[in-house]
Amino acid sequence: MLLHRWIGLAMAGFLIVVGLTGTMLAFLPELSHWLAPQIYPGPHGPTLDPAMLARRAERLAPGAHAVTVYLGGELGAARIGMKPQPGAPPLDFGALILDAVTGEELGRQRPGGGLPTALAEVMPFVYRLHYELAIGETGAWILGIIALLWTFDCFVAAYLTLPRPSPGNRRGYLARWTPAWLVKWRVSFYRINFDLHRASGLWLWAMLLVFAWSSVFFNLNGVYTGVTKFFFDYAPPPWAWPAQPKRDDATKPLEWEEAQAIGVKLIAEQARARGFEVERADALYYKLGKGLIQYRVRSSLDLGDRLGTTSVLFDAYTGDFVALSLPTGDRSGVTLTSWLAALHMGAVFGMPYRILVGAFGMVVVMLSVTGVYIWWKKQSSSLRRPARTTRS
Repeated sequence: MLLHRWIGLAMAGFLIVVGLTGTMLAFLPELSHWLAPQIYPGPHGPTLDPAMLARRAERLAPGAHAVTVYLGGELGAARIGMKPQPGAPPLDFGALILDAVTGEELGRQRPGGGLPTALAEVMPFVYRLHYELAIGETGAWILGIIALLWTFDCFVAAYLTLPRPSPGNRRGYLARWTPAWLVKWRVSFYRINFDLHRASGLWLWAMLLVFAWSSVFFNLNGVYTGVTKFFFDYAPPPWAWPAQPKRDDATKPLEWEEAQAIGVKLIAEQARARGFEVERADALYYKLGKGLIQYRVRSSLDLGDRLGTTSVLFDAYTGDFVALSLPTGDRSGVTLTSWLAALHMGAVFGMPYRILVGAFGMVVVMLSVTGVYIWWKKQSSSLRRPARTTRS
């Protein structure tokens, strides 16, 4: 009981933040378009190739070079990550937002984020708040630890609802457990809070565990990888892939056009060999710190109808194939992880499930608030209770 109480108190503030922001992120494309339609126009035609968008961004920002291209999917706006060229002054922006269909510049994102100063910055800020408390890598680590505690506490909380051994009690085990699943409304405010906290946790236990453990995947991937590898056939995601051997600094990486051609060629070869279909390009990322380039597409192996997570990794200097990452149908641990990630992001089962995810975020807030209230009432009651006196 004490373990659940103190873990809950440690998590409460963080879970309120991620619950509220998660509710908003369930409707990220719609809210982005509603807040800033001039920046996020939504799908409106066939998108340009990643290399064309990268070159367009470099022409719009002399002294900078593109390092990542994300085509934007439902947003209709490509995000081009930019860095200053060697010897050039620092940039006052971190990314260019281009119309994915026309290449027209729609806006620029400030480096490092910060509080939003325009409507177009609201949803990117909400995302950073949800993923890293809007404070960078330290915030991501904090939320990773909270996710690990949350996962552990799911089992502790479930155990606390189980009926205690009661010798001689004629009521069956399930009959004694049934009240834990119910909310009594014609009782005190404290009891209503207690019942809501307990019953909601039971009814949504599986969903709570999915979101808690998938958060460990996003924010504490080393721990997630170690546990998953123990039980399943698993390979780390492309963003966690180890670096290639270091090369001579004078060696130049592939140009954008070369990288795109190699990415298209490699994914087509893998599609023929593995029997899947490529539906559309999704992203082209230079990972020069690791000596890698990632070409990502949406394929017939992807879950739902929103995200593309099929990708190839190849050497950033030679174009040699390094690895293929398939979301489903290859490794059991990767398939499980793809489902966890898709369920977390509302990327499957269409709008009905996204509405459920949005509502679930508010349930997480409710569980945190009712948990703090229960602790506060018990703490207040213990403080008001007169101290026992010892009879002399």
